[in-house]
Amino acid sequence: MGQVIFTALCLLPILYAFIYLAKLVLQWRDQCCYLLAYECYKAADDRKLDTSSCLKIVLRNKNLGLDEYRFLLKTIVNSGLGEETYSPRNVMAGRENCPGLGDALLEMDDIFFTTLDNLFNGNRVSPSEIDILIVNVSLFSPSPSLTARIVNRYKMKSSIKAFNLSGMGCSGSLVAIDLVRNMFKTYKNMIALVVSTESVGPNWYSGQVKPMMLANCLYRSGGCSMLFTNKRGLRHLALLKLKCIVRTHLGSSDEGYGCSFQVEDKHGYRGFNLSKSIAKVAAKALTMNLRVLALKALPVTELFRYALTSRLQKKASTKEVVSVGLNLKAGLDHFCIPPTEAAVVNGIGKRLSLNDYDLEPSRMALHRFGNTSSGGLWYVLGYMEAKKRLKKGNKILMVSFGAGYECNNCVWKVLRDLDDANVWKDCIDRYPPPSLINPFMQRYSWLNYEFLSFVSFDQIRDAMKQCG
Repeated sequence: MGQVIFTALCLLPILYAFIYLAKLVLQWRDQCCYLLAYECYKAADDRKLDTSSCLKIVLRNKNLGLDEYRFLLKTIVNSGLGEETYSPRNVMAGRENCPGLGDALLEMDDIFFTTLDNLFNGNRVSPSEIDILIVNVSLFSPSPSLTARIVNRYKMKSSIKAFNLSGMGCSGSLVAIDLVRNMFKTYKNMIALVVSTESVGPNWYSGQVKPMMLANCLYRSGGCSMLFTNKRGLRHLALLKLKCIVRTHLGSSDEGYGCSFQVEDKHGYRGFNLSKSIAKVAAKALTMNLRVLALKALPVTELFRYALTSRLQKKASTKEVVSVGLNLKAGLDHFCIPPTEAAVVNGIGKRLSLNDYDLEPSRMALHRFGNTSSGGLWYVLGYMEAKKRLKKGNKILMVSFGAGYECNNCVWKVLRDLDDANVWKDCIDRYPPPSLINPFMQRYSWLNYEFLSFVSFDQIRDAMKQCG
């Protein structure tokens, strides 16, 4: 009898440890974050910004002179944008100088409800099943909130957990996903909906400060709605599984805080100003972020090789990422670089030692849809899927930057072969195009002629109208 009791006492801690470990495993499984579906926004064809449409909008700004026209020409030509990006309705209608609240709400409603209708119609999830709703729009936060508009439209349940994120810039989408991931750690069997876009039309800049004119050249109408879950029963329907996400915030630095700012110029025109230090701050934020993310995403053999090389070459500098030989492709297969502008895509590609094949999705998303802020990464992902690049087991790195200054990156694992043409279905066969050369230079290169400095600007404006 005593021996039985002794044996039971010995087995009790083992049984307890087994139950505890089983509980941890089950809890970990519930904390997984799966992407069920995503739907990118595509506007009507009558809102495409071809060369002629762009010219009409530019000529309406009476504050611009020859120097500003030359700057716009150089910026647009080098931007990486094509002639099929989409403009906000109020800008196409000539009301960019006097947008009203109705214009802002109409722009949001169009993007929200177009993507959400398609998302709910194409999946086995109804609006009444949504447990978490997150909307991120950087430059517009009305009352009632944007989440309230969605809840009201789709009559979602009263227990829904709704969040509005603003001021996050292009990084808002990944910030929202990080919020979802953390909520999944607390709540089981949840379905989350994230809506990411930007209020472009009401924030059009009508002044002549060059750094603030950049936003008009780059930002276009777009956005994306995404469904996430931690339900194990829905795993077989999922497209991607979130492996890790790393966030880096440099807001404590005055340089970082001030490098991306919404301000008014001396004439009262409101716009978005990018400081000269933004490239340096972005490089620092990316370096800091990747040092943490690499430990989570790369195999031990690559980390060991990298550490050994760094020590031998004595180049473990805080300013360098790739110079010491970090090979991200050792653990990652695809790269979603933010489609902000051609110089940014190329700069990140060079820093991460990526080739043209790796950068093609970002370049094509920029060319076809422009800079769509926090929705941009999903157009890049859509391109990869439409080109049938995403195979089961592949890992995808998403890189994003945002005001603050922030760098937020994450890694996804592809759960099955993906081949949906999605938002690219009407044009994927034409991409990549033979040339990405913008026709603006061909039609308006004469703006750079020196003799125009001595010609009446009204004559120059008339000549541009005739060319258009």
